[in-house]
Amino acid sequence: METRDLHYQPIARLAASIQIRELSCEDLCRSTFERIKLLDPGLHSFAALREEDAIAEARKADDEISRGQYRGPLHGIPIALKDLIFTEDCVTQAGTVIHRDFRPPYDATVVQRLKSHGAIIVGKAQMTEAGGMLHHPEVTPPLNPFGRAIWAGASSSGSAVATAAGLCAASLASDTGGSIRSPSACNGLTGLRPSWGRVSRFGIFDLAQSYDTVGPIARCAEDVAIVLSAIAGIDAYDPTSISQTVPDYRMCLDGIDGARAVRIGIDTGYIAQGAAPETLRMIEEVQAHFADLGAQLTYVEMPGTDELCLQVADLHAAELALAHAATYPARADLYGPWLAGAVDRGRAMDPIHLAAAGIARARFASQLDQIFAHVDALLLPVFAGGTPTRAEAERMAEDEPGTIFRFTIPSGAAGIPSLTLPAPQNADGRPTGFQLLGRRGEEQLLLRLGHALQCLTDWHLARPPL
Repeated sequence: METRDLHYQPIARLAASIQIRELSCEDLCRSTFERIKLLDPGLHSFAALREEDAIAEARKADDEISRGQYRGPLHGIPIALKDLIFTEDCVTQAGTVIHRDFRPPYDATVVQRLKSHGAIIVGKAQMTEAGGMLHHPEVTPPLNPFGRAIWAGASSSGSAVATAAGLCAASLASDTGGSIRSPSACNGLTGLRPSWGRVSRFGIFDLAQSYDTVGPIARCAEDVAIVLSAIAGIDAYDPTSISQTVPDYRMCLDGIDGARAVRIGIDTGYIAQGAAPETLRMIEEVQAHFADLGAQLTYVEMPGTDELCLQVADLHAAELALAHAATYPARADLYGPWLAGAVDRGRAMDPIHLAAAGIARARFASQLDQIFAHVDALLLPVFAGGTPTRAEAERMAEDEPGTIFRFTIPSGAAGIPSLTLPAPQNADGRPTGFQLLGRRGEEQLLLRLGHALQCLTDWHLARPPL
């Protein structure tokens, strides 16, 4: 395989070449860092790199494989980590100034699991400050490789930019209210927010503990399945992790037949509220393709979510204040204005209001359970108005923080999985994306649906004009 062909190859194809020693892990690693050095000065997707250690690990992987100790499809594959995931050999800054020199004393569980599968960690991907909406003023925000004016998403912006630009084969990110799904949609990628508790959170900086999830961003559903199989599962260090058996998600894929007879629910009236014409056209096109694949499209009625989104935003703020209690307001001078304002808002929350919001969250989760008694998945866009520009996203972050995440906050509140998939680009070249929501613990069904669609379409093959 020629070097110029490496950077957008799916993990399965890279793994096959590595396993038969047609491609060396060291060559793949060195080529990845050459590409990072070429492109990332203009993209700013990485906060820190591990070049020397990564090349040494790749060399070790080649030696293991030559001795018949192949560990599976992630062996020798370059992976990036969102910079709130602890790594003992590399700083973990969480997009902040206050943690600029923090070097964790241990690896997060997800990092340990990736390493046990032979993955090569190339570096830490840049992110918004502490996982909020905006980057710290001293941090250069990552730029969308499809267009500098297009929003790169929040908060896992660097993870998505690095993956879209071919600077890693896949990345780990985190999602509280939409932070895997918005960057995936903005950068033409496939990203999974797993069920809450499906993947260990031990060794990550908290944003809002009862919402935070860790999950993969990749270029196709099969790659997401490969990474999820490595990182999912119960963890003694995370008492909130669920004990449900972890399947081999890749083996659960069923090609183009994976959507046959699957019941997909859609509420066209709910989607249409405030939606741009291109969003409605995109959803109609997605519906048509799933119908061609043999899925059963079923009308459902979503419970109201406008008030819920506001209430959940308040709950996020209260949990954010808890996460920063040790450093704020004691070191408030090191906080950016957006994050400081969000923590202040959380500290000022009325407890009765928060109790009511918590009850509304539980009620909404029960209402979704009732819908899932009749369908297997729900279809929603990621953005109502189409993928925003950077300027639009920054304005909404200040003035209408709940609006931009109208379609992503609800599933996060319910703790259910959501798979974001790329759709056709808009006429102006902006990537677009949609979500498939499923029952808690049924990530494999969403991945089957996504893979079936990607067997039929080439939407996930769009490449940025680098």
